[in-house]
Amino acid sequence: MNNLNIENIDTKQIIEKLNTMLKPKRLEHSINVAKCAIKLSEIYGYDKEKAYLAGLVHDCAKYFTKEQIDSYVEKYNIELDPLEVDNIALSHSIIGSFAIQDVFNIQDMDIINAVRYHTTGRENMSILEKIIFMADMIEEGRSFPGVDYLRELSFNKQLDKALITSFNNTIKFVIDNDQLIHPRSVKARNYLMQENI
Repeated sequence: MNNLNIENIDTKQIIEKLNTMLKPKRLEHSINVAKCAIKLSEIYGYDKEKAYLAGLVHDCAKYFTKEQIDSYVEKYNIELDPLEVDNIALSHSIIGSFAIQDVFNIQDMDIINAVRYHTTGRENMSILEKIIFMADMIEEGRSFPGVDYLRELSFNKQLDKALITSFNNTIKFVIDNDQLIHPRSVKARNYLMQENI
């Protein structure tokens, strides 16, 4: 089902529920991402209400316990890859894409995929996936070296360039910290590079 009847979605109720699932700073971040997603939707001609909703719920599984994760994995037969197992920083997006269906009854595939890939990205991202990925990166509460440049690109109709720059930064950071790079991020970057040659 791809059509979302936004009238049936009570965002106030969703925020109240998220308040029980997230720490205060993470809830504030989620609201900021939702607001930023609206701004980006206005620039890139996307459905603002869907983008707002995706931004709100994108991190809903961020603080799931091991028991909650195991329960979702079992219930929905979720296959986490070796980098995602026991790594909530990566797996919360995959688990979250099922949690939003379960907890909030969000069945819209665009939103489900935007939540699922907001951490690593993927090849051939949809416009909503790109919006949520970048909104998560540049929302007003974010302050890291280079964030202003990413905002400048994103708000000036250079979304793909912002994504490529963001992937480059993340991959460099991961290498500098001797961590594993998720293959989806490498594929996402390479896909965008080839698309934008």
